[in-house]
Parts: sequence; C-alpha cells; structure tokens
Amino acid sequence: MKVILQGTRGSYPTSNKENEYYGGNTSCIEVINGEERLILDAGTGILNVNLENYKAERIDILLTHLHMDHIQGLGFFKPLFNPQKVIHIWGPSSTENSLYERMNRYLSPPLFPVALRDIPSKLEFHEITKSSFKIGKFKIKAEFISHPGPTVGYRIQNGTSSFTYLPDHEPMIGGIELYDDIDWVSGFNLAAETDLLIHDAQYTAAEYSSKIGWGHSSMHSAAEFSKKTKAKRLIMFHHDPIHSDEIKNQMFNDFMSNHNYNFDIELAVQGKEIEL
Repeated sequence: MKVILQGTRGSYPTSNKENEYYGGNTSCIEVINGEERLILDAGTGILNVNLENYKAERIDILLTHLHMDHIQGLGFFKPLFNPQKVIHIWGPSSTENSLYERMNRYLSPPLFPVALRDIPSKLEFHEITKSSFKIGKFKIKAEFISHPGPTVGYRIQNGTSSFTYLPDHEPMIGGIELYDDIDWVSGFNLAAETDLLIHDAQYTAAEYSSKIGWGHSSMHSAAEFSKKTKAKRLIMFHHDPIHSDEIKNQMFNDFMSNHNYNFDIELAVQGKEIEL
C-alpha cells in the first residue's frame, strides 16, 4: 500500500517560496494498492492527483468533514465532468441535512458556477457514521472524532498494513493533556497500533494554549496521542498557512530537542510517497 501526500496545508492554500518545501495545497491524501485507489479529502491537493492512474470508471473520495479547505478542490477535479466516471463521495452524516444537501451548498451558484445536479459524472453519496466497510481490498474503519461540525477519521487496512488519517483533530476536550482513560481520548481506536498515523499538528504548545477547543492539535498533543495509541510512525500534518518552511523547521527542531519518543516523527511534505 502506497500513501501519497498530495496536500498538507490547513485552513487555506498558500503559494509562495517561503512555503515551497512543505507545500501549499490543502488536505488531500492518495492511497494506492495495485490498481485500486482511494482519495482522502478534496482540498486543493486533489489537483495534484495523477489522473492517468485512474483508468477505472469508479473513483472513491472519502471526506473527513466539509470545511472549505477539505473540499475546495473538488469542483476543479476533472473526472467530475466526465460522464463515463462514477464518483463515490463518502462523508460524515449529520442530523440536520443530507451529505448531498450540504455538498450542494458549495457546488452551486453563487459559490460555484455549476450546480451539483448538473455535474455530468455519475455521483453517488454515502453517509458515514461509526462503521466499518470495504472498498475493493481496502478495509476501512470510520468514527466520529473531536472537531467542530460532523467529522470522521479513517483507519485503512490492506493486508497487514494499516494507516490512520486524522487531519483535523483535537484528541482531548477542554484541556491540554490527554486523559488517562482511553474512552475519553477521541480517535484512540482508529489509531491504536497503526503502522502510520497522519495527524493534525498545526500549533506549537504556546500557540495551542490560546486555541483550546478550536479542533486542532499542537505538536506535543499529536506526539502524546501517537505515544498513547502506540502508533509506529507519526507524520505531523495540517500546517498552518502562516508558518513558513523556516518556521516549521524551527518549531520541529525545538520540539524534538526537548522530547524523546521511541517512534519515528516527521513533518508532512507535499508530494512525499510512503510505502507500507
């Protein structure tokens, strides 16, 4: 199973030399196993997906939530306008409106020139609650996690390899340190002993102290969550758009010089490919 980081930035995309190394496109991950593929989130990173690899009629896009930085690339994803394609869009269920109705708020005038009903591809929407399901050979587990608005995280299993994706996540509620009781740690079951954890690490500890409850994590929170779940490798994700490459390097170096963990930790780099 191959995991490709197509978009690593949070909140909004950036385009400048200062953010070039870690990347400026918003959240999107591509997962590949042989001829089978999944796309996780549809931020502007979805425009980096190599469409030559998508020969099959079916495309599966799994959304963690519907904040703009996770869907803003969808309207410009070329297969959407190919009538030969069947595009399955998976996303969190809501008690208020259907997934179709919520997506239609974006994919319709005046925010987008083409109404969702006029998209020529064959769209199929799947509402996700706490569940397990299969797409081809991919075994997928989804659960609601702590972030404003309905939000799910994903654990993807293929053979003996596992990958957990929690791009916008605050594992504890109302405090800085994780709870001892795992039942009160959001996302724990999704990340437990996973081979690869991609997790929100937008802030330094100092920045996070004034942003508790916003639904994001500090580097410290992400690492402690990874330690508690016994994840084997952590990639810190959802880079703040105001953090340049230089600032990210300084943040990470400062953090690592003051902490010692027994698993690999790295910053997400747009375009990086990871074999599991």
